[in-house]
Amino acid sequence: MKLYDLKNWQDYWEQLRAALLNPKVDEEMLEKSLRAAREKVPLPALWLIGKTQAGKTSIIKALTGSETAEIGNGFHSCTKNTRFYDFPVDIPVVRFLDTRGLGEVAYDPAEDIEYCESKAHLLLAVMKVADLRQEAIIDILSTIRQRHPDWPLLIAQTGLHELYPTGEGHIQPWPYGAEPLPDSIPTKLRQALLAQRAAIAKLPGSAPVHWVAIDLTMPEDGFETPDYGLDALWQEIELLSSLGLQRLLSGDKEVHDLYARTAHQHIVGYSLTASGLGALPVVDLVAVTAVQVKLLHGLATLYKQVWDKRTITEFFGLIGVSVASGLLARMIGRSIVKLIPFWGQTAGAVWGASSSGATTYALGKASVYFFSRRMQGLHVDANLLRQVYEDALAQGVAILKAYFKGKSE
Repeated sequence: MKLYDLKNWQDYWEQLRAALLNPKVDEEMLEKSLRAAREKVPLPALWLIGKTQAGKTSIIKALTGSETAEIGNGFHSCTKNTRFYDFPVDIPVVRFLDTRGLGEVAYDPAEDIEYCESKAHLLLAVMKVADLRQEAIIDILSTIRQRHPDWPLLIAQTGLHELYPTGEGHIQPWPYGAEPLPDSIPTKLRQALLAQRAAIAKLPGSAPVHWVAIDLTMPEDGFETPDYGLDALWQEIELLSSLGLQRLLSGDKEVHDLYARTAHQHIVGYSLTASGLGALPVVDLVAVTAVQVKLLHGLATLYKQVWDKRTITEFFGLIGVSVASGLLARMIGRSIVKLIPFWGQTAGAVWGASSSGATTYALGKASVYFFSRRMQGLHVDANLLRQVYEDALAQGVAILKAYFKGKSE
């Protein structure tokens, strides 16, 4: 029985509840299904190019909000010189491509360019502003732009504080978006910024080059703003990419605490995977339900909750299966022909993709409200829980629509 063939959404909820109460997942079947789903919904990729110690790992940590992630140990080789890091590792939302050893050894970018042609959605070059010897990076960027003159290029100039006068801190507000750079920027730092930009101005290619000056430090370094310029970096990424990466990784503006942000990234990852499963004609409800079971169990663990029969029964009782079923049917019914236009598949496949992804997203967000209230020893309001589910269902459809539209462009 396919999810988009169900006559009664009540059946879906009953099967999900049964799977949660008896969470025996065929891991081999699930992994096979997940591989198929990832092929259907490939990850957006950021290709980072820069010398060692330029600050690439700091940028990855800042964008993902993963201060404790073992990023150094999480990379896997994909070519001789390039490696990739998927985040989150277990159910990824984004892939970072990192080209190693630039400026240290002879490097021919041809193999990496060929690999990244079908993978990268944004090229991000990282240059430490105090390092004026960027010839190796400029040569690589020149080769890439000759082959792909229309590829968007964003250059992050890092380590600003290394050129601050002794005892001075960050300039507030962040002034580096002004043109020309204002005199409030220390002379030595301004000269270094402009020298790098002048060298890059000679690159071939028709697409404009965008610049952002950032200073990502550790709290113990003593600077008032450890993620100085991060907002500007996000703005440039969103300007150059149509994937809505910030929304995928960070959620809405109110998502600011570590629990909520971590939960959001996992919810999005599982929702994208569920969308891929729902669009596969050969995959039935069992695989989608297995993904949702793993998500809910993972969120319960994150919020230090015991996901047992009593808790599951309470959650489904509060959310109101009949109410949720009606909301789901109406929401998906309105969105069926609009969600994934570039796939060019049948209405049934689109129905499966949209319902699978949006339902997974809504379930995840509703459970976060439920778990967070329980973790704090607070009352869970049934009406608020249903409202969270309803709002998240609409948000899920919007996120999936933007994501798939971005990947089709």
